[in-house]
This record gives sequence, C-alpha cells and structure tokens, in this order.
Amino acid sequence: MGNIELKQVTFGFDNQAQLLFNKANLTIDTSWKLGLIGRNGRGKTTLLNLLQGVYPYQGTITHDVSFNYFPQQISDDEQLTYDVLSEVTTVEIWQIEKELQLMQTDDAILWRPFVSLSGGEKTKVLLALLFSDHNHFPLIDEPTNHLDQQSRKHIAQYLKDKKQGFILVSHDRSFVNEVVDHVIAIEKRQLMVYQGNFATYEEQKGRRDQYELDQNKKLKTEIGRLKQTASEKAEWSRGREKEKFGNRHVAGSGAIFDRGAIGARAARTMKRSKTLVRHMEDKVADKEQLLKEIETVDMLTMNYQSSYHKVLLEVKNLQLAYEQPLFEPVSFQLTKRERVAIQGANGSGKSSIIHYLLGMFTGQADGEVDMPSNIRISYVRQNYENNVGTLQEFANEHHLSYETLLNNLHKLGVERCVFNTRIEDMSMGQRKRVELAKSLATPAELFIWDEPLNYLDVFNREQLEQVIQLVQPTMLLVEHDETFLDNVATQIIRLQHH
Repeated sequence: MGNIELKQVTFGFDNQAQLLFNKANLTIDTSWKLGLIGRNGRGKTTLLNLLQGVYPYQGTITHDVSFNYFPQQISDDEQLTYDVLSEVTTVEIWQIEKELQLMQTDDAILWRPFVSLSGGEKTKVLLALLFSDHNHFPLIDEPTNHLDQQSRKHIAQYLKDKKQGFILVSHDRSFVNEVVDHVIAIEKRQLMVYQGNFATYEEQKGRRDQYELDQNKKLKTEIGRLKQTASEKAEWSRGREKEKFGNRHVAGSGAIFDRGAIGARAARTMKRSKTLVRHMEDKVADKEQLLKEIETVDMLTMNYQSSYHKVLLEVKNLQLAYEQPLFEPVSFQLTKRERVAIQGANGSGKSSIIHYLLGMFTGQADGEVDMPSNIRISYVRQNYENNVGTLQEFANEHHLSYETLLNNLHKLGVERCVFNTRIEDMSMGQRKRVELAKSLATPAELFIWDEPLNYLDVFNREQLEQVIQLVQPTMLLVEHDETFLDNVATQIIRLQHH
C-alpha cells in the first residue's frame, strides 16, 4: 500500500489557450480501485501521462510506485503478435497465455500478425500483457474499446477480483460502476475524489449540480434586482447633477440664492449618489462571480437526406472468410429509416461486413448483396489516425461546412480553444469527436457507424441517442453498448462463429 500525491499541479498545452489543471491537489491510496471521470478533452489521459512524467508541469507529483500504462505503444504491427509483445515486455510468454485463457481467448492469436487481429483481439492481447505484470501500478485507459459484452464481463470480473489498486478510464458506465470503489473527477480544472462507485458519484454530483442551479437562479434574480436599483440610482444621480447647474434665481420672486452654498450642497449630493451607484455595481459584480459553471449538453444536428429508395441494403447468405469463414451465412434487409445493429463476439467479422459493403474487404466472399450504386453514405471508422491537419483543412478536404463541423464539435464538448489545434495533436477523445462531427455534417441517405462510442463520454452517448431518435436516419451500426442499442436500434443481427 502506498500513496500518489499531487500538490498545486498546473498544466496546459502550449497550443491551447486554457489550462487543463490549475493548482490541482490530489491524494490517493494505491490500494483503491479508482475510476477517472471527466468529459473528453478535459485531461484524463493527460493526467495519466503526468503521473508517468511524460510532460513538464508546475507543482509536485510524488508516488512510491512505478506505473504500467494501457494501451502500450506498438512500433511494428506487421510482426507476429508474439514478437510484438516480446519487444515491449520481459514477462514470460506463458504468463500472457494464462491471462488470455482467463479472458477466454485462444492463445493461437499470438502467432498471427498483430495487424491482422480485430480491434477486440488487440485489446485483449494488450490487456493480457498488462495483467501479466504484477510489479507496477496499472493505469488503464479505455480498456472496453472494441470489446464485446462477454469480454467486458470477463475484464470486469478480473478487475473486481484483483487485490491490487489501479486507475481506470472508461466511457462504459456499467463497467466502471462494477469495478471501482473510488472516483477521481476532473471538475473545473481541479481533481475531486469521491468514495464509492460511479453511481454514487453521479448521485452526489447530481445533488450538488441541482443545488448550484438553484443558487444560480436566486443569484440571477438578485443580480437583476441590483442592476435595476443601480440604474435607478444612476438616473437619480444625473438629476442631482442637473440641479447643480439649474436656475438659481426665480424672476419676480424676490428670492436671492447663495450660489456657493447651493453648488456645494449639490456637489455633495451628487458625490453621494455616485458612491451609491458604484456600491450597487460592485455588489452586482460580486454576485456574478458567485455564479457556478454548470455542465450543459446541447442537441446535435445530423445531415440526413431521405432516400427515394425504400430498401437501401439487402444481404442474402453473405459469408466472409480469411482462409476460414468468419461467421455462418447471414441475411438481412435494411429499409428506409431502419437502424440495423450487427452484434457478435470479437473477431466474428462485424467490421468485415462493413468493409465488404464499402469495397474495402480483402478476403473471400460468398453470397449476394444489393445496394443502390448512387447511394450517399456517411461512415464512422474504428481507425481514424489518418485524420490530420487543421479543422479548416479537414472541412475543405471532405467538402463540409466548416461552421457546421465546429458547431457539432463544440456541442460534443470540444472547447473552442482546441479549434486551432491540429487534429493529430488532439486527445483520442477529441479525435474521435472530429470523426463523428464529420459524419454528422456529411449529407447522407445511409449512415454506417463502426463502434461510434469508443473514447466518448456518457454525455456524448446521450447526445447521439437523442439526435438519432429525433432524426430517425437509416443506419447500419456495429456497437457493443447494449443500452445505446436498446435506445436506437430497430433490428439486431447476431453473427454466429463458423
């Protein structure tokens, strides 16, 4: 058991106007099973990198453990998986094989090129590598990406049974809820620790947010009243100033005025009135500083174009193979405004079906597929590392409205200060949202999304659910999040291993 302590830690990237952390403090026990929570782009992965000493920062970070980070960097994915792992660890291969077996994964994948593995298989191999190392404190960044439901359950059980502590970043609420006993939340550039799981954190944060909303409402009412009073005082002050220079002698009255006395009295009155106005304005400023910054989620827009085709896709007895068939023959139909979800175990060929439909599959195929040749498709890819350049260049390259792209990005939680950052320099969550914002802005009759929720926070998932339910687009989906599919899918196709 040890401690990790951050004192007055301040950090921000040079190319971003706003700091990610501002004099943040944190003390945690390394026996805790910690979930790291925060909106994308707010610094979750950056915090893990700061713990590892990747970036220079202000303040101090002390710890009596050494760290192991997931996902590990792979230098040459063309090599056999066994050779890839041998380059990044000294752990015996039998230990990795044991971990793969615990995840119910055939260790034969060690003898395939790493590049040929599915997203889920790559995740399992790298998790097996992480779990084989018992000498370091694990920093686990998005382990559920690409994993099917059964695999998520295995990983969750593994982490629950694990006696060692860890820090976990995941967008899967139920997964985090099941495995953590403490939560670190990144809130307003500070680090807050909550005891309990994600549900406990959400309940506590919900109560606090509601309290702050109520306080904001009261403050705004009071600010309005103070501003009205300040306006009335300012008007009164201007009236007193006019009196100072007004008519001091009324013709025919015989009254004689002491012009000096009147001027002095008017000057004192005007000074008091201006002091009152300043006092009221100061009170307004003080009250405005008490207003809390509350997280809000805006509705996205989706450029769906209704097709004149009633049936956009018909698949009959389709079977794909790389030497061996990936799945049993499958048939389904996708009609206008339907949303068909393809489910199956990792490596069962879900993404291969999408690649085949888009003309990118390199294996063998059997069966029939009928899809209109001129249909406009918007595609969200699992791998989007080739998205590079500025957002303006990106919009031009894809013939998108730059304004619409930025608008959806901001609604997805990308702060405006990031808009000048090159895409390749963004966080993985921000880069994923660029890919999604591109798809949302692309005029299309059919949206094909391959694991759209990877790297996204719960706010984004709810936004996508809302816009899909509102627009009712025609979609083909591959996604493992059952809650999301329950809310958006009209039909589910389950692939069976051959």
